[in-house]
Amino acid sequence: MTLDDRVTLVNIAFRMLGCAHDAEDVAQEAYARWYGLSDEARREIRSPAAWLVRVTCRICLDQLNSARARRERYVGDWLPEPLPDETRWTSAGKSRPGDPAEQVSLDDSVSMGVLVMLESVTAAERVAFVMHDVFDLPHTEIAEIVGRSPAACRQLAASARRHLQSDRRRTVTAHQHRSVVSAFRVACEHGDLDALISLLDPEVRVRADGGGKARAALRPILGAEKTARYFAGLFHRRFAQEIVEENVNGRLGLVGYADGEVMAVMAVAVRDDRITDVWIIANPDKLHAWKDVSRRI
Repeated sequence: MTLDDRVTLVNIAFRMLGCAHDAEDVAQEAYARWYGLSDEARREIRSPAAWLVRVTCRICLDQLNSARARRERYVGDWLPEPLPDETRWTSAGKSRPGDPAEQVSLDDSVSMGVLVMLESVTAAERVAFVMHDVFDLPHTEIAEIVGRSPAACRQLAASARRHLQSDRRRTVTAHQHRSVVSAFRVACEHGDLDALISLLDPEVRVRADGGGKARAALRPILGAEKTARYFAGLFHRRFAQEIVEENVNGRLGLVGYADGEVMAVMAVAVRDDRITDVWIIANPDKLHAWKDVSRRI
């Protein structure tokens, strides 16, 4: 087993749980279980890497089933953790064979939109989708993890896929996404309500995660006019000393700095050249990965 094996486990666990710290813990637990086996038991395992993947998925499945109750007690919306632009979370140019219509790239699978979508499906659907559509694991092997038949796992993955495919068909190019987000930042800084409304989908939704530890809207903000007024007011109140365009989960987003510290990270979804979703993560417990970001005010 190599460092690459551990990186793979962390990547799998993050896509399952939406939390980098939990993903690291899961990978560590999987290795602890491996080394807890007797020498004889380890020798009987034909593929240690495959064994570790199965154990990682089972740990994640248990955590997902228990996370529902914990998140019901969470203050406000619970959102996945935002990631800085680090290559360990992406494919780094690698590609896989198969039908592109039934796959999501490693890069796409850490986008905030996909991670939020995965929060809306069952734990079994999430495992089946991530392991088949993202990591190309056969349904026969997924069946061993979730305790279902291969046919049932195929249906689980298909159910999760249906939640995602309608948005994928309207995804804009990286250049278009960047152009809209940049214009949005400028309009916010100038408090230009008309420009903001023109950049927002009429049914745009804003969700904020402060976790009770940072000021954040406790309920989603819906509609272009309400969203425009919210962001114009947010920036006017010196939400941060500087708002910077930076990659968030592989897509251009916005990061708010104050006194050289990251105060909030905003991920943005753009469809048909308009912003459809903004996710604001201000809970300091979810911003640890940004503390080492080299840019400082």
